[in-house]
Amino acid sequence: MNKPTSATDCQPFSTEIPISNEQLASLVNSEQGQISPLIYQDEAIYQLELERLFGRSWLFLAHETQLPDSGDFFSTYMGEDPILVVRQADGSVAAFLNQCRHRGMKLCRADSGNAKAFTCSYHGWSYDIGGNLAQVPFEERAYGKVDPAEWSPLKVPRIAHYKGLIFGCFDEEVPDLETYLGDMKWYIDLFLDRAEGGTEVVGGMHKWVIPCNWKFAAEQFASDMYHAPVSHASPLIASMPPDMDLSQVGWPEEGRQFSAPEGHGTGFFFDTPEFLFPMLGEEAANYYVNTSAAEAIERLGDMRGRRMNGAHMTIFPTLSFLPGINTLRVWHPRGPNEIEVWAWTLVDKKAPDSVKEAYRKAVLRTFSSGGMLEQDDGENWTQIQKVLRGHQARNTTFNVQMGLGNDTHDFPDLPGKTNYVYGEMAARGLYNRWLEMMTAKDWSELAVASTGEESDHA
Repeated sequence: MNKPTSATDCQPFSTEIPISNEQLASLVNSEQGQISPLIYQDEAIYQLELERLFGRSWLFLAHETQLPDSGDFFSTYMGEDPILVVRQADGSVAAFLNQCRHRGMKLCRADSGNAKAFTCSYHGWSYDIGGNLAQVPFEERAYGKVDPAEWSPLKVPRIAHYKGLIFGCFDEEVPDLETYLGDMKWYIDLFLDRAEGGTEVVGGMHKWVIPCNWKFAAEQFASDMYHAPVSHASPLIASMPPDMDLSQVGWPEEGRQFSAPEGHGTGFFFDTPEFLFPMLGEEAANYYVNTSAAEAIERLGDMRGRRMNGAHMTIFPTLSFLPGINTLRVWHPRGPNEIEVWAWTLVDKKAPDSVKEAYRKAVLRTFSSGGMLEQDDGENWTQIQKVLRGHQARNTTFNVQMGLGNDTHDFPDLPGKTNYVYGEMAARGLYNRWLEMMTAKDWSELAVASTGEESDHA
């Protein structure tokens, strides 16, 4: 009487994409440094981003130290899809959609923990830690047979690791993670590989919501040192000693910016270690600048181990961090007009406990939801998003021309394409890659685009 259930692929009512590639190409002109504000505000564009960008990019899932033991899990998102990341018995990591296949209920509503199985609180379907259907209440009498191979949650097919960071991608054709990172690996090692043993997460995770588009945050951490002397003037002055001559206080002027064809970017100052002390405090800054410097120089060389300071970085599309300050965060999109920020403090695993605690407090002061500098950034992005409610405002082109024409590939000791630290080269690179991903049919087209410095859309 009861027949085995069988899964079929759901088909949309219409496969026609409402936005053409020609329309998308009219929104971003990296060659001339012009951006249409519609990319931050339009709902149809955002829905296409979820499919073509977040569905095809390597996305950060968790740090290795958040999942030390078998059954340890972390709940996160890939775009707006809820994901469970789980350490397996053999030490590997699995990730799957946090969604029961029966009626779509979230399987797990905890942020993290340890589990032997995940049981849906709606009707009781149960899944093992690998995301495989294990038990269905009243299965024999009510269903006959439910095939686990057909009715288990959607798996994240590609999982990869890089120096403590765990990434996932829904697109099986994506290039391997190291290829995807490209020259950016050299720069992010400044954060992830300064000391033997790598890094670890300390303290809890901070979450907060900002009513702005995710690209404002990703772009700033990839490219924008330009805002710092203006937006962050007040916290810089407030962090100075009371006897400081404020006429002598200013932001460094020497540094470079890097942009990758894959959309990643970073900027940093040269030879300004004193820059970190007012923000971090004596103990954390002294560890970074002095105590750990010899090992960092031995592992990474003088440029990364000593000379590069005050860096900001984004791995395209939504993973950002500040080496030295040691905050790492993901900009989870929540529609075209909102993000949910998830942030951690990441430190050298071998650092003394007192230094780890000093770093935890320093990040709280500076780049947590209530941090002095974080509030400046959120206010800027929020105000822009409010302005874009206006019809005229969202149809008025933005200028992204700073440093246009000054790119070079031969700056001493720095790989890839660089420019002056106060510039928008990496912003242009991020938006160029955004356009490539939004208009490419598949990864065969995207891989070709990554091999050249300039896009066909430029």
